[in-house]
Amino acid sequence: MKIGVVAHDVDRDVVREFFELFKTAWEFHRADQRYDVLISADGSVPSGGARLVFVYSGQTAALDDGRKSVCRKAGSETVLLSAGERIPIYGNCVTFAAEGANCLGVEGSKESAAFACRFDGILVWRLGYDLFSEIRFLLESGQPACHAAIPALERHISLVRDLILQAGIPVVEIPPVPHGHPFMVCLTHDVDHPSIRSHRFDHTMFGFLHRAISGSLMDLVGGRATARKLVANWAAALRLPFVHLRLAKDFWDTFDRYLEIESGLGATYFLIPEKGNPGRLQDGKAPAIRASTYGVGDLKPQLERVVAQGCEVGLHGIDAWIDQNQGREECEKVSQITGRTVPGIRMHWLYFDKKSPATLEAAGFDYDSTVGFNGTIGFRAGTAQAYRPLGLTRLMELPLHVMDTALFYPSHLGLTETEARSRVWEVMDEVAQSGGALTINWHDRSIAPERLWDGFYRNLIGELKFRGAWFPTASQAVCWFKKRRSATVEAWPNEDGRIRIKASVESDQDSPALRVRVHRPLNPSTTSESLRRRSSAGYSDLVFSQGFETSITL
Repeated sequence: MKIGVVAHDVDRDVVREFFELFKTAWEFHRADQRYDVLISADGSVPSGGARLVFVYSGQTAALDDGRKSVCRKAGSETVLLSAGERIPIYGNCVTFAAEGANCLGVEGSKESAAFACRFDGILVWRLGYDLFSEIRFLLESGQPACHAAIPALERHISLVRDLILQAGIPVVEIPPVPHGHPFMVCLTHDVDHPSIRSHRFDHTMFGFLHRAISGSLMDLVGGRATARKLVANWAAALRLPFVHLRLAKDFWDTFDRYLEIESGLGATYFLIPEKGNPGRLQDGKAPAIRASTYGVGDLKPQLERVVAQGCEVGLHGIDAWIDQNQGREECEKVSQITGRTVPGIRMHWLYFDKKSPATLEAAGFDYDSTVGFNGTIGFRAGTAQAYRPLGLTRLMELPLHVMDTALFYPSHLGLTETEARSRVWEVMDEVAQSGGALTINWHDRSIAPERLWDGFYRNLIGELKFRGAWFPTASQAVCWFKKRRSATVEAWPNEDGRIRIKASVESDQDSPALRVRVHRPLNPSTTSESLRRRSSAGYSDLVFSQGFETSITL
């Protein structure tokens, strides 16, 4: 099975990245070739043979003649429903009066954003939006917080896959799923406050006392905290003078506790390079509160223990997002302390703009893990896969999905632990279904007073272990995704009802093997309601770590 793609010249880089995420055989359309599937992203029906054609356009097209249609402009709230799952559309969307079975309904209306017809004897699906414009928006701008829970990019892939299968055509792909595990988990820690002893009569110290004493009491009264937490926080507040006098342990120094909680698992720590520097914005200085009271040089003993346990140290950047020279200098400060190359970065306070990926690549980083939400959890880029920002050649983006402060801070979601469990488990379920890497950020002080979010974190890790997740460091996860990008897969049907498959990848013994997933075609009478359930179960996986060629019966 091979897909031919007709696209506008400006979208060719998006098409390439889309098919690194939907890893199946494809090429830009050639008039002398016959394809099983054609995707037309300019509203036309290409000439030449194909068993199935997708015609995408957010404008009215020739194929729409005689149909009552409505063009919804970009910025309007258009959410489509595919097999009961929501797909937000951020650009123009053409909708039609629903006819019979509706595979792509418009939420809150009786309209549809798709219809099927026959054109010169070929099955054609007309879809009323610009697929590759949607993918560009997700990778460059990201979703608004209101749709954070929706892995929109993965649902675009699923819709294409499902409609191909429903047309009776098998799909052969390399899924973002490591052999032996249903998905990956990257445990990461932004190290912002590794010592309360370094805070003397500043906003952080007084904030701690307020939250530990009165805040804990209010949480207890409101049912948001237990008496045990109240006692622990009051005891920490009473201990604070002794911490400053070095007569008691600094309870914000949590490195050893994390090593105990995450024993045997990969984790990545992002370190601020220097103290007292808040950095800058595009038009001036950043808020003074952004400055840290530590520099990476203050934590050399702790980092030696972290590295000895197989964990990774990255940069928690200050100005790297807007200045490649500063990025190199900040990286070098961390590298000098750890004695190791610093492969990746996450910006402090998640500062980022559209130019940041190119700036970080020019600074020499292998990956960034900044794309996420400060105030909620979910899929800002619409996926849990590491992807290459458009126009770059080397840097990978490992999206951030779950952050502790977003869950529990009153100024953000402000959830109870029970509510947080429900929200995080929903995100986990989505990653388990689509594959990829669930990236979690648990700040260094979040398992210490006054936060005391260690119980929730332990339960979360326990659930992830129970589900069989692979726990690589951020670099290891990115390397696995790069290996998948380097792989190739091809498939040809035989006359005897079998399908011949050929796949190859460079040998790599340091990470789990890849899979070739062969989805069996569905009966054309399959209803849209049962489509997703059937397609997710009707496949076979072939494991490979080098090249292979084989034939299987569908």
